[in-house]
Amino acid sequence: MVRSARFGFPDVRDRAVWDAADGAAVLADARALLARPAPVLTATAWARTFRDGVRTDYEDAARELRDRVTTLVLAAVLTGEAPPDEVPFLDAAIDGLAALAEATTWCWAPHDRHAAGRGEVLADPDDPFLDLGAAEVASLFAWADHALGPHLDHRAPGLRKRLRREVELRVLTPFERIRDWHWLGLDGDAHNWNPWIHSAVLTAALLLVDDEARRRRLVRLVVDGLGHYVAVLPDDGGVDEGVAYWWHGACRLLECLDLLARCGEEGPDLPVLGDLIRFPHRMHLGGDAYVNAGDAPARLPPAQPWHVLHRWGERLGDTAVCAFAAGRARAGGRLVWPSAGLGRALAGLADPGWRAAVAAAEPGEPWLAREEWLPRVQVLVARETAGTARGLTVAVKAGYNGERHNHLDVGSYWVAVDGVPVVADAGQPTYTAASFGPDRYRAWPLRSEWHNVPEPGVTQQPGEAAGARDVRAALTASEAALTADLAGAYPGVARWIRSVRLVRGPSAHVVVADDDSVRPVRLRHVLAGEVELADGEALVSSGGVRVRLSWDPRHTTADLERRPLADPLLRAAWGSHLSRLTLLVRAGPARVRLERVR
Repeated sequence: MVRSARFGFPDVRDRAVWDAADGAAVLADARALLARPAPVLTATAWARTFRDGVRTDYEDAARELRDRVTTLVLAAVLTGEAPPDEVPFLDAAIDGLAALAEATTWCWAPHDRHAAGRGEVLADPDDPFLDLGAAEVASLFAWADHALGPHLDHRAPGLRKRLRREVELRVLTPFERIRDWHWLGLDGDAHNWNPWIHSAVLTAALLLVDDEARRRRLVRLVVDGLGHYVAVLPDDGGVDEGVAYWWHGACRLLECLDLLARCGEEGPDLPVLGDLIRFPHRMHLGGDAYVNAGDAPARLPPAQPWHVLHRWGERLGDTAVCAFAAGRARAGGRLVWPSAGLGRALAGLADPGWRAAVAAAEPGEPWLAREEWLPRVQVLVARETAGTARGLTVAVKAGYNGERHNHLDVGSYWVAVDGVPVVADAGQPTYTAASFGPDRYRAWPLRSEWHNVPEPGVTQQPGEAAGARDVRAALTASEAALTADLAGAYPGVARWIRSVRLVRGPSAHVVVADDDSVRPVRLRHVLAGEVELADGEALVSSGGVRVRLSWDPRHTTADLERRPLADPLLRAAWGSHLSRLTLLVRAGPARVRLERVR
């Protein structure tokens, strides 16, 4: 087993690597941080989850502290500062690492089943719960110890011992001792928590554990655990949790495979690897917009470890993956983002090939295929023209209402013009303590009334049985369509056929047709931008594009509702408001046509 000294990854002493790295943006961030006080983690903020359901008060501060420490560690590595010279980045990094070590818990309060079981609003340091928050800090400590270790020993003797102690007590021992963690997926329900936590355990085991026999045992437990996640991955490479969670789940699986390869260990067999790395760009609408089923944001933040995806694209010879990763990094204006994690940022900065790939990235979106059909997750994305976001793009999902991070959205669809979403999905609101409990679907952005679906007298219901049937995709050069029976999502409805069709050509348009067996029926449309309602049509203007939705007004009445947005995540995606167009079809065809207006 390879130890950290021979891990093949440079530490602060390798000045040939770090002096050549392009760390200007990181250093600018670090200088700004030195002028601001560090966030303080309080018991009152942590307890708010249990008192009033607010979890962001603590989690935002915890994330800000982690990001601060990550940036300062990177700055200390990039500059190589060491006594007797001034060491402002190193000292501030040491203070942040010590503050995290002193925190009572690394667990995010809604996850701490131990505290909830005791009926308490404070964490017990003697009874740690291994969750995503604990994984994040453990990974940060392991990479900081590895990258800055020699300078930490000189400037703060004893700190590394403390970091290792805390990782041992809060992460490694609980991982080893408790073998039925819910996130392991022993019951077949493995999701992003599995690779997210396993990647941190693997990093800590390889970089912090000195006993070789124990290190090997931990690695084997990680490999076995990852196997549960791999076993549930659809064979089309899709991720039902969406693109945002791809980076937390599938991407961390790829990073585990990288770490295992570095130490000569074999990871789980991954037959869907080629399709798995294609999923993010297959869901791309254009710019920062993506198909955002479930708890996925409509606009993906730029702070992603694009270099990981690029490396795997190179490894598998997939030029579309490589172009997508380098292109999106260049559009974001940075090689690495500290907020994506310390190990990821170190790897990206130390890779001259990644720097060259981003510099050479050309404008355009060659990775956008004419259509993408993922039969297992039942998502179709079809474009007017391959290789560009220009023109109409339609996406439609069938699926079921028991998917992870699910919204009640069976049969929903999206329409974008020139990459700008116009018929949209609100996406993930700010999480609260109720977001993953019995009251989950009380939040309006999750309900079917606020998705682009029909309402044949009843709304959609949650559950694995509430899903589409007889799902069929028809793909030709002139058209792309998805047809499905949505009745399973609606109690008491025997049959409901919906068809969403993109027609290419000089008069490109989208047609959405619904079953005529139930009248009246309400057709819901969530619209982004400014909406003008007229007889038989609605004009939507957003981001410089315009779309007309039209219908037969003889038996249809239209109602337009403007919904102001107070939630910070929704405002970040959509601005001040979204609109909902409801068409009440009393008789005749339930059919809507969408086309661009120039």
